[in-house]
Amino acid sequence: MTKLFMTHFDAQIFDLISQENDRQTRGLELIASENYVSKQVLTAIGSILTNKYAEGLPGKRYYGGCEIIDSVEQLAIDRLKSLFGASWVNVQPHSGTQANIAVMFAILKPGDKILGLDLCHGGHLSHGSKITFSGKIYQSVFYGVNKDTEQIDYDNISSIAIREKPSLIICGASAYSRDWNYKRLRNIADELGAFLLADIAHTAGLISRGLLNNPLPYCHFITTTTHKTLRGPRGGAIMIGNDFDYSITRNGKDITKKISLILDKAVFPGTQGGPLENIIAAKAVSFFEASSDDYLKYVKQVIKNAQALAKAFADKGYRIVSNGTDNHLFLVDLSTLNITGKQAEDILVTADITVNKNMIPFDKKSPFLTSGIRLGTPAITTRGMKEHDMLKIADLIDTVLKNISNSGKISEIKQEVNEWMKNFSIP
Repeated sequence: MTKLFMTHFDAQIFDLISQENDRQTRGLELIASENYVSKQVLTAIGSILTNKYAEGLPGKRYYGGCEIIDSVEQLAIDRLKSLFGASWVNVQPHSGTQANIAVMFAILKPGDKILGLDLCHGGHLSHGSKITFSGKIYQSVFYGVNKDTEQIDYDNISSIAIREKPSLIICGASAYSRDWNYKRLRNIADELGAFLLADIAHTAGLISRGLLNNPLPYCHFITTTTHKTLRGPRGGAIMIGNDFDYSITRNGKDITKKISLILDKAVFPGTQGGPLENIIAAKAVSFFEASSDDYLKYVKQVIKNAQALAKAFADKGYRIVSNGTDNHLFLVDLSTLNITGKQAEDILVTADITVNKNMIPFDKKSPFLTSGIRLGTPAITTRGMKEHDMLKIADLIDTVLKNISNSGKISEIKQEVNEWMKNFSIP
C-alpha cells in the first residue's frame, strides 16, 4: 500500500461496512431478493479486475491489454450457457433492469406496446410501470392474477393480448409464488406475432437445476439477475435458447442480422458503457458454484423451507396469497391483524427480522403502506436453516406482529433472534 493510501484511510466508510456486517450476521434475513455470497465471490468482486476497462466483447475490445479479461468473461459466458442450456448469453448487464432495457432497445421502437404483469399483482417496475423507462418510452398494458385463485390467468392474458396486440409480452415477477406455463405463453405470443420475454431474476437458481419450468425452449429472450437465488454478485445477464434472424432498419434500409448480434450491440454501446469485469468474474464463480451438487441440495432446501414457512403461517391463521408457493417466496396478507405491511416491516426490523412490505393482489392500500409482507428463504437457507427452523421463525414474527406496541416484548424477541443466529454463520 502506498503512502498516499496509508495516510488517507477512510475510517468512516469502513466503520459503516463493519456495522453492516454486524447487522447481517446478527439478524434474520427474509427479503426474497437477498442472499449471502461465498468468500470466493466476494474475493472476485474486490479483485484487481476492477481496474481494467474492457468495452466490447471477448476478442473484440476497444482497449488493449484485455487478453486475460477476455478469458475471464468467456468463462462466465460458457458457464452460464452450460448451466441453462442457452445458445448465447451476454453477461455484461449491470442489473436485471439493465438486461430488460437492452432487450427492449434491441427489438422495439418508441411507442411500441408491451404487455406485462401488473406491478400490483407481483410484477416488476421494468415491465411497463409508468414511472420507469419501460412505461415512458413504450405503451404499456397489463395482465393480472385471477381474483379467486390469485394465480396467473392465461385465458385472460390471451384475451388482453388479442385486444391490445402488443409487440412484446413479458412474464416473470418479483412477488409471485407460483410457476409459469411458458409453453402456453409462447402459443399466445405466436398467435399475434409478438416476442416473449421471460424475466427470471427471482427464480433463476431454481430453474437452473430443473426445479421449476425452464423458459429457454419457449421464450425468445430470457433475462435474469445474478444474485437472489443464483447467489452471485449483484448484476444481470441475457440468454436466448435459439438464435434467429431479425431485420432492423438502418439508414432507411432493412438489414437482417442474427438476434444475438443485435442484443450484443444493444448492451454495448446501446445502453451501457464499459463492463464491470470484477463483477463478471464473480458471476463466473457463482455459475461454477451453481453447477455443484451442494448447490442442488441448497436450492431444493430453499423450496422446502419456503413451503414449510408458508404452512407454519397458515397454521397460525394467516392467509397466504395463492394458498402456497412453488418457489422461494410467498406473500402474507395482514388484513386480519389490522396492520399495514409498512407497520409490520418497521416493527420487525426493530427485532432484527428483515422483511419487506408488499402489495397483495387487488390491494386496497397504497404501495407505500400495503396490506402484506413478502417473505423469502434464499438467505436463511444459505445460513443452514431447515424446515424445523421455519416453525420458530413463524413464532417469532407472529409474536412481534401481535405485540406491535409492546417494546419490552419486541426487545426480548430481538435478543432471542441475535442469540439464535449465532448458530448460523454467514459465508
